[in-house]
Amino acid sequence: MEEPDESNVVVPSNLEIAVDVASDGSGEVILQATAEDATYYTIYFGETSESIISEDGSASYTYSESGTYTIKVQAHAAITSWINKTEPVTVSVNDPAIPIIPAEGYLTPTSYPNMTLIWEDDFEGTSLDETDWSFEIGNNNGWGNNESQYYTRENTRVENGHLIITAKREDTDDYEYTSSRIVTRGKQNFQYGRIDIRAVLPKGQGIWPALWMLGENIGSIGWPACGEIDIMEMIGGNGREKTVHGTLHWDNSGHVCTCDKPGYSLSSGTFNEKFHVFSMVWTPTAITWYMDDVQFNTINITPDHMTEFHNDFFLIFNLAVGGNWPGYPDDSTILPQHLIVDYVRVFQNN
Repeated sequence: MEEPDESNVVVPSNLEIAVDVASDGSGEVILQATAEDATYYTIYFGETSESIISEDGSASYTYSESGTYTIKVQAHAAITSWINKTEPVTVSVNDPAIPIIPAEGYLTPTSYPNMTLIWEDDFEGTSLDETDWSFEIGNNNGWGNNESQYYTRENTRVENGHLIITAKREDTDDYEYTSSRIVTRGKQNFQYGRIDIRAVLPKGQGIWPALWMLGENIGSIGWPACGEIDIMEMIGGNGREKTVHGTLHWDNSGHVCTCDKPGYSLSSGTFNEKFHVFSMVWTPTAITWYMDDVQFNTINITPDHMTEFHNDFFLIFNLAVGGNWPGYPDDSTILPQHLIVDYVRVFQNN
C-alpha cells in the first residue's frame, strides 16, 4: 500500500466500529470500521498481538476460546497519522468435546392405538443403565467392515436426559480413533413391534452412526444367518449426511441378501441440525421403515428363507469411524463427533 505525502494529509476523524458476533458458538466476529479521511485501517482483535490491515475497514476473526477481548482499530491517513478507538467484545466458543443439544426436532407420541409400551429408555440418569445395556469393547478386527475405531466405555455418557456417544481422534491400543458401541443383548430382546428412536446424527467424512438390531442367536449360528435389521444408518461426507438407510441382511439355506432402497433424503439440511425420529414397524409379514413418520421402505418377510426375522433381536447403538462403506476420515473431518439419542421406545400390539 503506497503511503501518501504526510505533509498534506488530513488526520482522520469520527471513527466508528460495528462488531457482529456469530451466535452459533463458532467464535467468529465480523467488524466494520468507518472514519472520515481514512485511507486504511489497522485492526487488533486482542487474542494475539498480530494485526490485520484493511483498506475498507472490514475484517473478520475467529477466536479460539471464549472470553471478553478488547478490539483496537487505528484509522490511518498515513503511517504516522492516525486515530484509534477500542471496543470490548464477548464471544462464546463451543468446546467440540461438548455437544450442542438442539432444541428443535420431531417428536413421536408415548402411546399408539392398540399397542402397549413394553420398554423404553429416556436416558434420565447420570450413567448408562447397565441392567438394560452392555458395552462391547475393542476393534474386533474392524467389526467385519475394516473400521478404524476402538470401542471403549469412556466414550459413552448420559447427561441432561440424553445418551451421547462420542467419536474422538485418540490413540488407543494401536488405533487412531475411539468411540462406543452399546447393546441390549441378553437384557432386552424383542420380537415384532414398533421401535422409535429420537436422535441427532454426527457428520463428517468417514463417520458412520448406526441404530440397529441383530438376532439373539448370533452366538450359535453367526452372522448373517442370525439376521440383521438396520433401523438407521448414515454415512458421512460427500453430501451424504442428508440421507439415512433402512436395511435387512440375512443368509438362510443359501438365500443371501442385503435389501435396501435408496433410503430417505431430507429436502434441505442434514441430520446433524435437529432431532429426527427413526422408526421401524415389525410385524409377522413385513418390516417397514419411517423417518419422522414418513414411510420410506418396506420388505416382505413371509418367504420361507426369511425365518430369522421371526426370532428375538437385540438393539445396538454405535458410532463407527471409517470402514468399507463410508470410507475413511480425511482433512475435512472434524472430531470429536457425537451421536445423541433422546429416547428409544418399543411398543407391541395388545
